[in-house]
Amino acid sequence: MSTRAEDAIEIRPLTTLEQFERCVVLQLEVWGYSDGDLIPRRVFLVAQRIGGQVLGAFDGETIIGFAMALPGYREGHAYLHSHMLAVLAEYRNAGLGRRLKLAQREDAIARGFDLMEWTFDPLEIKNAHLNIARLGAIVRRYKPDFYGPSSSPLQGGLPTDRLYAEWWLRSPRVTKALRGEAETMDVLERIAVPHSIYEWKQDPERRDLARQVQTANREALQAAFDRGLSVVGYERNAEGDGAFLTGRWKPEEQGAWS
Repeated sequence: MSTRAEDAIEIRPLTTLEQFERCVVLQLEVWGYSDGDLIPRRVFLVAQRIGGQVLGAFDGETIIGFAMALPGYREGHAYLHSHMLAVLAEYRNAGLGRRLKLAQREDAIARGFDLMEWTFDPLEIKNAHLNIARLGAIVRRYKPDFYGPSSSPLQGGLPTDRLYAEWWLRSPRVTKALRGEAETMDVLERIAVPHSIYEWKQDPERRDLARQVQTANREALQAAFDRGLSVVGYERNAEGDGAFLTGRWKPEEQGAWS
C-alpha cells in the first residue's frame, strides 16, 4: 500500500481526454493486456457522455484506480453495467476497490437506478468475496469463455469464464451487507475454490489442475442455476480457500424486478 493515508485518496468523476488516457495506461499496468484487449480512451469518453460512469481514485493529482460503467437495458428496465475496475498493485488490500464500488452505487441511486451488474472470474477468490459477502451482490447466471482468449498473463491461458454479479442497490440484502450485518441464509450447496488455483494458473506443468477446477465449478454452478438456485453467500477460510454458497433467493422480497 502507498505510504499515503487511505483517507487521502479522493474519488471523483473523470471527464477529460487526458484522464481517459490514464485509464488506458492503468489497464496495461494492472492486467498487462496487449493492444487488442485494451479499451481505448474514446470508449471511456462515450461512457461518460451517454449516461454511464467513469470514476477515478486520486492520490494527489495521480489517478491510481478507476471504475467504468456503461448504461444497459434488460427486461424493460435500465441499469448500469460496471465493465471495468482497476487499482494499482501498491494500493490494493486497503479497501479502495470497495470505495470505488460504493461511489458507483451512490451516483447510480442519485440518478434513479435500482440495479448495477458486472461480470467477474469465478476463480478470483478475493474479488468473489468482495462482490458477494461484502457488497451483497447475488449471482444467477454463468457465461463460459465470456470474452474469448485473453492476452492477460493473469488469466493463465484458461477460458475467460464469468459470473454475473447483480447488485440490487436499494435492497435489504445490500443494505445489510454494507453495514456489515450477517444475513440469515439457507445454504444448500458449497462450491469450493482452492487458493492454490493462483499458482496452478501460472505454472504450465500444473495448469491442468486449474482447468479441472474451472470445469468442475462451471458445471456445478450452471446446474445450481438451472435448478433455480442463486449464489447467496461466499466464505473464505484461514488458508485463503473460497467457497460459493448457493440457496434460494426471492427477487420479490428484495425489491428486484426479475
